[in-house]
Amino acid sequence: MLNWEKINFVILDMDGTLLDLHFDNYFWQTHIPSKYAKAHNMSLEEAQDYLNIETSKVSGKIEWYCLDYWTDKLDLPIVELKKEIQHKIALRPDTLPFLDALKQANKKVVLVTNAHPDSLSLKVERTELDKHIDLLISTHNYGITKESQALWQKLQADLKFDNETTLFVDDSLTILDSAKKFGIKHLLSVANPDSKLPTLSEAHLKDYPYITDYRNIINDIK
Repeated sequence: MLNWEKINFVILDMDGTLLDLHFDNYFWQTHIPSKYAKAHNMSLEEAQDYLNIETSKVSGKIEWYCLDYWTDKLDLPIVELKKEIQHKIALRPDTLPFLDALKQANKKVVLVTNAHPDSLSLKVERTELDKHIDLLISTHNYGITKESQALWQKLQADLKFDNETTLFVDDSLTILDSAKKFGIKHLLSVANPDSKLPTLSEAHLKDYPYITDYRNIINDIK
């Protein structure tokens, strides 16, 4: 599936790729609508409709991922509300074996997430991901997201990776498309980002190579 002999640099997404996406899906689809409905004296359905409209306005933009933006927009303490359900933050069960295999093969491993720095810090505190990865980057440091070609240009300038020998792994097909457009040669999708939802179909994955369990490919890493 992947030619590991030609890969020496690995860029990894976080949510849905290394961490179970259930935390984020539950937070935005259940926890926040409930809190917003209560705070603004409206029904849960009304709150969900409002949030769907507002999130669609900034989809793919840095605001979508910005906790400060949503704190102001919703007048809710977003970081504190994340902490209320932080027990749901969890590594995928196959993440650490995968990261350990990459380290043993002397691959350079960098996490690049659109998550806000406060969210990244909370998740690192819960999972100790930083002990297994060479560098962790929030795209908020650049003010643009992985959906943008400008972000990839800035990342390449800073990290000095070669597109021909770089692997990028993400659960978002939109972001994989962006990396492909930039020219990153080796791409891998995740077919089961949320442990509470069904595995995505091959048709949905748009012909990208994909995994459902990293442990199935770690013996190939060299």
